[in-house]
Amino acid sequence: MKGPGNPKRRQLLLGLGLGGAGAAAMLAAGTARLAGKTETAAAGQEADKGYRLTEHVRSYYRTAGI
Repeated sequence: MKGPGNPKRRQLLLGLGLGGAGAAAMLAAGTARLAGKTETAAAGQEADKGYRLTEHVRSYYRTAGI
């Protein structure tokens, strides 16, 4: 039977595994935080529904000849 393999390789593989788990945890936390902000933004947009004639829309109408 062989002796233990390359310890540096084992440390690298362990580090990659832990790094991947950490990245997944950060992604999950960021997604949850983003979902909360999206719900808040959607609630604020409920009052803003509908057509509004803003300056950039007026500019488009002028340049399009409508």
